[in-house]
Amino acid sequence: MDVLFAHPVAEAVRTRVEAELSRLETEHQVTVLFACESGSRAWGFASPDSDYDVRFLYVHRLPWYLQVELGRDVIERPLDDELDVSGWELRKALYLLRRSNPTLLEWLDSPVVYRQQSAWVARLRALAPQFAALSKVRYHYLAMARKNYRGYLRGEQVRYKKYLYVLRPLLAVRWLDMGLGLPPMRFASLVQATVKDPQLLAEINDLLALKMAGDEALTGPQRPGMQRMIEQELLRAEHGEPHWRRPEGSRLLLDQLLQETVLQWDMSHGGA
Repeated sequence: MDVLFAHPVAEAVRTRVEAELSRLETEHQVTVLFACESGSRAWGFASPDSDYDVRFLYVHRLPWYLQVELGRDVIERPLDDELDVSGWELRKALYLLRRSNPTLLEWLDSPVVYRQQSAWVARLRALAPQFAALSKVRYHYLAMARKNYRGYLRGEQVRYKKYLYVLRPLLAVRWLDMGLGLPPMRFASLVQATVKDPQLLAEINDLLALKMAGDEALTGPQRPGMQRMIEQELLRAEHGEPHWRRPEGSRLLLDQLLQETVLQWDMSHGGA
């Protein structure tokens, strides 16, 4: 059975996101280099009333980088129940890339992109694998799966959508252990590569259909097959960590990207 997948973004929402990004650029005197969707709409199992989680990377003008006191390196603007917008400053983002931050790696793989400086983003995406420590990425996803399992799936009654929030990171661990490299953000891609059991696929599709139909709060007894698979996979993952080589990316490459980006976008604004 094909795995359901959708990440619809209405044109009116895109227009609103674009307007908000432009407003933040003016208000904070920055340039947005990249903006994407980071939540369930990017994973592929949003319900009709799911909010939009917009995440972006931005660069300041040159004077911001020449101050003794470090400035605030995030912009956060939760607007309402529909739209949540926040971003990381460029130097912060590159520092986190050097530390193999899984969240940033996911953003760069998002299937929903609102805005991008294409050449710059292509350069960043090309650099990212050089700094991706797969052991750190694996630990991140395993910890997420373990936390969500313990927090949501151990009672007699469970919220069915929480199975998806355990399955996604758990299948990312399986993807890594299969030697497939960095896990994709799209849940459908994870499932198609890592789940071959037709019965399990059918159950996953059933959960996706419930979630995407808007049954966010639907609860019921544990699903034995799903529960058993999760518990077995958690046990396997806890005792089967592979050994990967350390990433070999040079910090000098990130320094160069930072310097060139700051100068480029400062000059594009007349050095103001």
